Amino acid sequence: QVQLVESGGGLVQAGGSLRLSCAASGRTFSTYAMGWFRQAPGKEREFVAAIRWSGGNTDYSGSVKGRFTISRDNAKNTVYLQMNTLKPEDTAVYYCAAKDGWSDYAHYRGYKYWGQGTQVTVSS
Repeated sequence: QVQLVESGGGLVQAGGSLRLSCAASGRTFSTYAMGWFRQAPGKEREFVAAIRWSGGNTDYSGSVKGRFTISRDNAKNTVYLQMNTLKPEDTAVYYCAAKDGWSDYAHYRGYKYWGQGTQVTVSS
């Protein structure tokens, strides 16, 4: 079992930065690939970024590539999402999630554990 708790969301002006954290409980955290997803009102949950258990592989959606950075600290059971140059269209609830393996990391249905989400609002 893995429990995930996100933090770090808030209100920021366009062009600003936020750093989201996802703290995991459970001794097997380091074996899971981790992903960040987001969901805006009236829209489907969409992939943002993912990182392999070792941290050796990362990937991003085209809309955030070059602006967001995913990282993890297995010693602290925490995954991070550094978000820079934020835009109003980044406004959403952000979720972290954990999955076995690395295949299909961009598809939310493959993730086994989810956090409760943290709101990010970017004003123009």
